[in-house]
Amino acid sequence: MRSAVNELAVDVGTSAACQALVMPRSSYYWHCRKDAAPPERVSPSPVPARALAPSERETVLARLHEERFQDRSPAAVYATLLDEGEYHCSIRTMYRLLAEHGEVRERRDQLTHPPYQKPELLATAPNQLWSWDITKLLGPAKWTYFYLYVILDLFSRYVTGWMVTMRESAELAKRLIEESCQKQGIRAGQLTLHADRGTAMTSKPVAFLLADLGVTKTHSRPHVSNDNPYSESQFRTLKYRPEFPDRFGCLQDSRAFCQGFFRWYNQEHRHSGLGLLTPAMVHYGQAASVLRQRQAVLDVAYQLHPERFVRNAPTLPQLPSEVWINKPLS
Repeated sequence: MRSAVNELAVDVGTSAACQALVMPRSSYYWHCRKDAAPPERVSPSPVPARALAPSERETVLARLHEERFQDRSPAAVYATLLDEGEYHCSIRTMYRLLAEHGEVRERRDQLTHPPYQKPELLATAPNQLWSWDITKLLGPAKWTYFYLYVILDLFSRYVTGWMVTMRESAELAKRLIEESCQKQGIRAGQLTLHADRGTAMTSKPVAFLLADLGVTKTHSRPHVSNDNPYSESQFRTLKYRPEFPDRFGCLQDSRAFCQGFFRWYNQEHRHSGLGLLTPAMVHYGQAASVLRQRQAVLDVAYQLHPERFVRNAPTLPQLPSEVWINKPLS
C-alpha cells in the first residue's frame, strides 16, 4: 500500500494519493519512518585537555575518603591540602567527582536516627506507673515564664508531687522525684517513671537518682506526644480551668494558684476516666466502698420509682482495672 501511495504521489501529491487509496496520512508517514535507515552514530566529543586522568580522579577520591576528611566539606579539604603543599583539582571538581559517585546530598538527609522502641507500659494499681512532665506558665511580662513540674500516678490520676520554679533544672527535678518517692513509700523495683525526652528528663542526675531508688525509667519517642498522654491531658485540665489567668504576676502567685488547683484535682475532681471517682479515692483504696455506697443509693431510687428507669436498673460506670500507655494490638 505504501509503495502505491508513493507512485501516485509523484503525480497528485501525498495528501491526494492517501485520500484516493483510503490510507490515513499518519499511517503512511509512520511506515516511512519505520523503514527509514537508522541515524548515523555521532562520534563522542573529545576529552578536554584540562580534564583529570583516570588515575588523578582516583587519587582525588582517595583523598576525599580519608578518615580525617569524612566529615569535612570539599572546600575544607581543598584548603587543608594546600596547607600541606598539595594541589589536585579545584573545589568544584571535587564536588563533581563526589556527585558522580552519589556522595553529595543534603546534610539533613544523611542523618540517620536510631530506631526508637514504642513504650508499652501497664499499671493495674497505684504507685506502679508514674509519668512526669514540665509545662510553662506565662509570667508578668512577655518572654517571662515559670516552670511547673508535675508527677502523676497513671492508674489513679493522683498528683504525687508538683512544684513551680523559675527555671528548668535537673537538680530541682531530682529533688521533687526523691521527695515524692519518700512520701509514697516507693520500694526498689516497684515503680516505673515515664517521661518525654526533655533536657531534665534525660539528665544524668535524674538517671543516677532513679538507679539508686530502684525506679525503672522510660522515655517517649522523639516528637510523639501520644507516648505521654496522661500528663498532657492533666496540663489541659489545669489550663482550661475558668480561673486560670492569662498571666501570673509573680512566682508566689503561680504557686498559690497551683496549690488550690491540685488540692481540688486530687480531692474533689470527679474524673471521667475513673468512673467519676476522685484521684484520692482511687489512690488510697477507697474506690470499692464509695462505689458500693453509690450503688446502694441507686438501688433505693430504682425500688421507689422503677418507671423512671426505662430499660433496666441503674448501674455505675466502672473503674478501669488497668491503664496502658500504647496498649499492644494483639
